[in-house]
Amino acid sequence: MDDMVSARPTLAAWLEEYAAIEREFVAAMAAEGPVFAPRAAGRPRADELRETLRERGARFMNGGASVSTGFLSSACAACVGGCGSRTFYINLRCNRNCYFCFNPNQADFEEHCARDTPWREELEAFGREVAEVTHVGLTGGEPLLCSDEALAFFARARELYPDAHLRLYTSGMGLDEAFCAKAAECGLNEIRFSVKLDEGEGAVEEALAAIALARRFPFDAMVEMPVVPAELERMKLLLRQLDDLGVRGINLLELCYPHRNWGDFARRGLALKNPPFEVLYDYGYAGGMAVAGSEEACLELVLFALDEGLSLGVHCCTLDNKNRDQVLQRNRAVALDPEVYELGDDCFYRTAKAFDGDKEKVSAYLDGIGARYGVEEDCVSFHPARVAEAVGLGVLPVLSWNVVEGQGADAYIRELKLQVVDESGHLR
Repeated sequence: MDDMVSARPTLAAWLEEYAAIEREFVAAMAAEGPVFAPRAAGRPRADELRETLRERGARFMNGGASVSTGFLSSACAACVGGCGSRTFYINLRCNRNCYFCFNPNQADFEEHCARDTPWREELEAFGREVAEVTHVGLTGGEPLLCSDEALAFFARARELYPDAHLRLYTSGMGLDEAFCAKAAECGLNEIRFSVKLDEGEGAVEEALAAIALARRFPFDAMVEMPVVPAELERMKLLLRQLDDLGVRGINLLELCYPHRNWGDFARRGLALKNPPFEVLYDYGYAGGMAVAGSEEACLELVLFALDEGLSLGVHCCTLDNKNRDQVLQRNRAVALDPEVYELGDDCFYRTAKAFDGDKEKVSAYLDGIGARYGVEEDCVSFHPARVAEAVGLGVLPVLSWNVVEGQGADAYIRELKLQVVDESGHLR
C-alpha cells in the first residue's frame, strides 16, 4: 500500500500534510506536560469490542461514538442534532473538587461561581429560538447548593414547556425527601447522579443512598460518570449495585484531561489517547482531551452488562460523541451536492477523491455514466458510494472528511482529514 501511495506524489504530499498537522498538535500539547500513549495503542481492542457489541445487538449512534444497550434516556438520543434540547446552570459553585472537572475552562468561570445566571430570561429565550423545546437540563456546579432556586427552575420550565423532558445533574450530596417531593410536583423526569469512586467507599455509599431515595419518586434515576481505566473491576461491581437498586441506566463517559491538573492524571499513571481525535478539529466542547484506555473500559462495561444480563441501560458516550453536535449543526445548515457529498452518520460531510493519474480514470468513468463530480486543482471528488467502482478501475481512492464553516454567502467547505481506501474497500 505504501508503494501505491508513493507512486502518487500529490496524494502522498496531501497525506503527509495532514499527518504533520496531527504531529504538531500532539507535540504542542506534550510540551505543556501531558504524556501521550503510543499511537493507536488501544485501537485493536476497541475495534474488537465494537465488533462484538454489534454482533450482540448493541445500539450504535453518531458514527459509533455512542454505543449502548437497554434503556437510553431520550435526552441522550437528542444530544446530537436535537435543536430543542439544552442544558442550563444557575451557577458553577460546587462542593467537590474533581480533578477531571472542565468547568474552569468555561468563559467567565469565576463570575459564574460568584453570581447566578439570569436563568429565567435564558429559559424563556430558548423557547423563542427553536420550533419546539423537547429537553431541558439543569447542571452546575452542584444545583443542590441552591436547591430552592433549582426547584424554581424546574417549576418555570414545566410551566413554559409542559411536554418537555426535564432532568437534573447532581452528586446527590444534600438530596433529601423534601426536595424530591417538590421536584416530582414540578414534573422532573430524570435525575443523573455522579458517583465518585476516587473519594472512597464512603462517598460511594452516600451516592447509592441518595439514588435509593430518588427511586422512591416518579422520576428516572440514572448515573453519569467518567470511567478511569484502572477502576474497571470496581465499575463492574458498581453496575451490579446500581442494577440491584433499580437504576434505569448509566452513562459511561470517556475520561478527559481538561487542560489542567496534569499532575493528578500523571499520579494515576494515565496518558492521553493518541491520536487525540478521530477527526482533528477546533472543537468547542470544553471537556478537553480523551484519556487512553477509557474508551475501551467503557465498551468493556457495555459488554459486561450484556454478559451479566443486567436490567439497567449502559451507554458508552465518548469524547467524539460530545463533539458530534457541533459538527452536525454546522453541516446541516448548508446542503452540499448530494451526488458528490454524503452527510455521514458521524455528522461530517464526506466525499471520495482521486489524485494524480487516477483523476483521469475516475473522471472518464463518471463522464461515461453521466455522474456528477467535483474538479479541484489536485484531484477530482465523487460520491463515497462509488469508491468500490473506483477501486475496480485500478484507482487508489481516499475518503475526505469535511465541515462547513462560515454562514450564508461566506460559507465554505473545510477539509479536515484524508484516509486511503485499500483494494478491499477498507479504510487503512
